[in-house]
Amino acid sequence: MSTSGFPTSSDIYLEVDGTRVAVVQSYSAESTKGSTSVEAFGEAEPVATVPGQASHVVELSRLYATDEAIRDGIDFYSLSGFSLVICKPDKKIIYADCQWSKIQESATLGSMVLEKVTLVASRRIETGV
Repeated sequence: MSTSGFPTSSDIYLEVDGTRVAVVQSYSAESTKGSTSVEAFGEAEPVATVPGQASHVVELSRLYATDEAIRDGIDFYSLSGFSLVICKPDKKIIYADCQWSKIQESATLGSMVLEKVTLVASRRIETGV
């Protein structure tokens, strides 16, 4: 965790099986959740709502592969079931069981940098640090 209290790229990273494979410069997350109204005969308005499943979509900017991941020959296009970890001063947010849905690559020859990656996570976990 950075000592300044503000997240840095080392505080936002992709993890596969407990190994950090990339650090991320920034992210933008959107979680949505549907709901269904429960109607009752004779009532003018719904009597309740039933929550639906949550959906988590996260857009990452500027991913840098770690040295270990580069040595292991990481292929971001074949990654699945990975986690995004975001360390904040008072909590840790983990987007788990992620799949990527879009990758935009722009880099110089030999570097392992991805400009933008959009991922979908099956769950969001928040823990105190």
